[in-house]
Amino acid sequence: MGGLWDEIRTALHGVWQRRWIAMAVAWGVCLAGWLVVSQIPNQYESRARIFVQLRQILPGEGIATQQEQQKDIDRVRTTLASATNLEKVVRGTDLANTVATDRDVADRVAGLQKKIKITAQQDNLFEITATADNGKLSRTIVQKLIDIFVEDNLGTIRDEASQSLQFLDQQLAQRQKALQEAEAKKADFQDRYLGSLPGTGTLSERLSAARAQLAQVNQELAAAQSGLAAVNGQMAGTSATVAGPGGGGGVAGPARARLSAIQGQLTEARARGWTDSHPDVIALKSQLSAAQGAAKREPVYSGGGGGASANPLYLSLRAMQADKAAQVAALTNRKAQIEADMGAIDQKIAGDPAAAQEQAEIDRNYQVMKSAYDKLLADREQVKLRSQAAGQADAVKFNVIDPPTAPPSPTAPNRPLLLTGVLIVGLGAGVAVAFGLSQLAGTFPTTARLEKMSGMPVIGSIGEVVTGAQTALRRKRLQMFAAATAGLVVAWVALLGLEMLQRGMSA
Repeated sequence: MGGLWDEIRTALHGVWQRRWIAMAVAWGVCLAGWLVVSQIPNQYESRARIFVQLRQILPGEGIATQQEQQKDIDRVRTTLASATNLEKVVRGTDLANTVATDRDVADRVAGLQKKIKITAQQDNLFEITATADNGKLSRTIVQKLIDIFVEDNLGTIRDEASQSLQFLDQQLAQRQKALQEAEAKKADFQDRYLGSLPGTGTLSERLSAARAQLAQVNQELAAAQSGLAAVNGQMAGTSATVAGPGGGGGVAGPARARLSAIQGQLTEARARGWTDSHPDVIALKSQLSAAQGAAKREPVYSGGGGGASANPLYLSLRAMQADKAAQVAALTNRKAQIEADMGAIDQKIAGDPAAAQEQAEIDRNYQVMKSAYDKLLADREQVKLRSQAAGQADAVKFNVIDPPTAPPSPTAPNRPLLLTGVLIVGLGAGVAVAFGLSQLAGTFPTTARLEKMSGMPVIGSIGEVVTGAQTALRRKRLQMFAAATAGLVVAWVALLGLEMLQRGMSA
């Protein structure tokens, strides 16, 4: 510890011996540094925050539309500090007064690119920061950037809608032309190959439809033939006449007349194809049993003379027979017509096998073009509707949460800190120079150092004898050194005060 203390004392002694050199270096470094600090221009920073609200205009719009809007906003944000937009800033602010040529504009744009910062925060919140030589200019730059941000986003949305409509109109015109050609080709094929054939659609579709119709007609014909056979059976067991007055027979009473009516209804139901499990047939059978019992109990009154009369039940069955026979004949003719149509289609297919394949290809191309055209038309209407809705109510709304600030004092440079740093560096440089010179000198401040360097013992040392005149001179020089040191500190304090005064005046 004693050796370390001796080294410190030796170093301090060497520096003190060359204190005027140290003071001169400190003054020189401080003056040069303070001059450099004074030449650094003030920088004023203005900030603003914008909130972007994505709104759903049409009920059918979903997440995909909002994602497209978000992508557009992100793209505009990333290109906001582009050279094109910054050139608008230069020409739209007071910076335009400082440019005369395109080279000057390019220099200002390059400088602005380093002084503008756009930060994306959470929930579609964006912060724009700009730095300029004065507070008013920085605020103007930020406001101009906000205007460009809003205009570019709204303009992008409108331009995209207009471009989409333009593109869809072009595609619709092309598809309409192709669709008309397909329709003409389809009509030509219809005239050449299918004009004389029954039905609609392709040959295969027409043949399939004819087969389905034939199956349906066969079912109806079988039912009609069954009904005709049932009517014929009923007529075979029914008398064509009934005994009338004067014929020696009895006169039918109300019960027998009701029985005849129920039997006729039952015969008609079976002619229609109803089975014994049908609800109406079951009800008629129940009524028939009751009517038969009543007819048996009813007395028969003798008539006074006369012949036989026509049986109403037989006449009813005969009318039904005629109706069923006409139905069977009509269905038979329909079956023959369908079979003839199927024969014509089969003959057409056999005569020109490629016709069916050609028609299938024509119809397939037509359906594809028709579907594409309908989809494009629906998309165009959707885009047109969205564009019209956006013209009345903006899909993207911009809210300036924090308007651009006009900073009253510069944010950079931090002159008090820089001035203090220059003072410390100057004092350190003076001490370092004095210490370095003391290490280069060939003197020995202590006997111990002399013994160490020479390797020989030192018998003793003689102290310096200072006269009164020398003491007064040294005191005077010390006062001058203290004044020089105090002058350096006073200069630092004065510069700090001047900086504070300028900031207060600018505020």
